[in-house]
Amino acid sequence: MTNLLDQSDIDALLAETGQQQAAPTEEGATRILGRNPREASSSEVRDYDFKRPERVSKDQMRALETLHEGFARNFGAALSGFLRTIVEVRVATCDQMTFSEFVSGLPNPTSFNLLQASTLDGHMCLEVSPLIVYPIIDRLLGGSSLDLFVPQRPMTTIEQRLISNVTRRALSALQEAWSSVRAMEMAVVATESNPQLAQIVPPNEVVVVIGFEITMSSRSGTMNLCIPYNVIEPVMELLSAQSWFSAAKSQRSIESERRIGSTLGRAATEVTTIVAETTMSVRDLLEMRPGDLIVTDKRSGEPMVVCIEGQKLFLASAGQHRGQRAIRIVRPVRTSDRV
Repeated sequence: MTNLLDQSDIDALLAETGQQQAAPTEEGATRILGRNPREASSSEVRDYDFKRPERVSKDQMRALETLHEGFARNFGAALSGFLRTIVEVRVATCDQMTFSEFVSGLPNPTSFNLLQASTLDGHMCLEVSPLIVYPIIDRLLGGSSLDLFVPQRPMTTIEQRLISNVTRRALSALQEAWSSVRAMEMAVVATESNPQLAQIVPPNEVVVVIGFEITMSSRSGTMNLCIPYNVIEPVMELLSAQSWFSAAKSQRSIESERRIGSTLGRAATEVTTIVAETTMSVRDLLEMRPGDLIVTDKRSGEPMVVCIEGQKLFLASAGQHRGQRAIRIVRPVRTSDRV
């Protein structure tokens, strides 16, 4: 009768086979073969997961994170004014993963919104956790959210209408943040309570997920913006760190210069003219009578000094224009002038 191997014998054979395969690797150093062969110790070797290819570079991820940090500040300010309480929004995470991994990490039910950008093809996802949705709804209805119970059910029609005011402000802040890359208008095309029902891309498609943390009083929750790679692929070159930051910097400088110039143009300034200066004692000042002469060291033909808000900036000559006293600017005050 043929002898049969039990499980312990099989495990021993597998262990022995593994040791024999590992022995050559341990004895000899691993080499990297190619046009320029070299030792593995001199190069960085990392495992590559073909299920999760990194299609977005680190520079582009940093640019996306910086872009949405501005969105978080504007959105937090808009929510604070809308809810009449302090609301803090900050970027918590910025990762790339597959769409199936993103959906599997979401609660069910939740507030899941499909977004459509006017200048981009495809859909984005904006998910808001029920842990912050219901406190916001309670705040809008006059509650304090202290002893609020978060129900595990889809939102009603009235609750969806209330939370749409928050989503609308989020889209406005998102459009403003993305305007530095490409002008676009965003709109909510559909809402779902079960994330599994919203399959906007294949499960293995790479998506960029920006996670936000929303804090209101003693309540806090998360908000996730999911952007499929094929949606933002046309603008990926604009998201490189150097081009995006330089464009943002130049745009900010031009806008700041225009805004400051417009504000200063309407500001009123005090302009005074100094004819001459001298010193005199208090006794002479008290004994001064009409008809007395005050003698200065300045010649009559020398220009006068024009002061703007007390600062001596120009030299001018006195004259008359249409029956009114006037001064004509001669030149700016130089550092060598004794004024």
